[in-house]
Parts: sequence; structure tokens; C-alpha cells
Amino acid sequence: MPAQDHPKVQKVIAALREGGAAEEHVERMQVLPDAVTTAAAAAEALGVEVGAIANSLVFDADGEPLLVLTSGAHRVDTAKAAELVGASAVRRAKPDFVATATGQAIGGIAPVGHPAPLRTLVDRALEAYEEVWAAGGIAHAVFPTTFAELVAVTGGTPTDVA
Repeated sequence: MPAQDHPKVQKVIAALREGGAAEEHVERMQVLPDAVTTAAAAAEALGVEVGAIANSLVFDADGEPLLVLTSGAHRVDTAKAAELVGASAVRRAKPDFVATATGQAIGGIAPVGHPAPLRTLVDRALEAYEEVWAAGGIAHAVFPTTFAELVAVTGGTPTDVA
């Protein structure tokens, strides 16, 4: 089956449309020949700055999933994230926790298309880019978007996460 027809990619496309994403962004979903499981790999494949990659990172915030959409040029300050969401601790989530929360595998987690909405923080550093790229539900799929659109389609909270 072609990767764009993959059920996880289709679920992301549907969620983007339902969330009001610009149709031009949805139509520009790309399926790359190689997996791009890191911001650096995605940036290289797309010919963009690593900071323009919106990493979808899932954390365990006191047992609840927390999605942080951060610039590929940043590392998330987990103590800051915990303070922002009122958690006693925010830790990198284990793969099974991530899969349960998102329905997707690490390396291809999209900002949307999860079994249920996730509490989401969106890195304000992404606002510096006219266009940012996010994963499309599998490690080979990416789509363009904007900072404002990410905030809107995820219901996320814009904040500084680094």
C-alpha cells in the first residue's frame, strides 16, 4: 500500500481537515522515500532549517500524556514543562505509553490524529518560521503548517519550552 494511503496518515489528514487546517497544507502532505525519525533528518530531506521542524514529543506528566510540539533546534526543559502544566514531574514517555496515547510510533508522531485530544504545548520558537513541517503519523510522512495553525488544530498552548 502506498504510504500516503496508510491508515495513520489518513487519520492525520482527516484530523487536519476537521481542525480547520488550510487545504493547501493538507494537500502538501509528503511521503518521503526514507524515514525521517529525527528533526535533523527531516530538515535535510526537506531542505529547511532544523528549527523549522515541529518535533512531536510525548511526555509522561504524572501519568498523563503531554504532547510538546517543539522546534527541532530545541530541547524541552522538562522542569519548565512540569511547572507549565502543574505536574510534579514530566518525563520522556516509554514507547508503549506513546503508542497508547497517540496511536502512532515514536519517529512519526503527528500533532493530531490521536485516539483522544492530548494536552499540548506549542513552542513559540516555531513562530519565527513562515512554514514549519510536522510528522504525518508515520516516519515517512510530513506536512507543512504554520505556528498559528498548529496552535489552532491541536488546541495547544503557545509557550517557551526550552
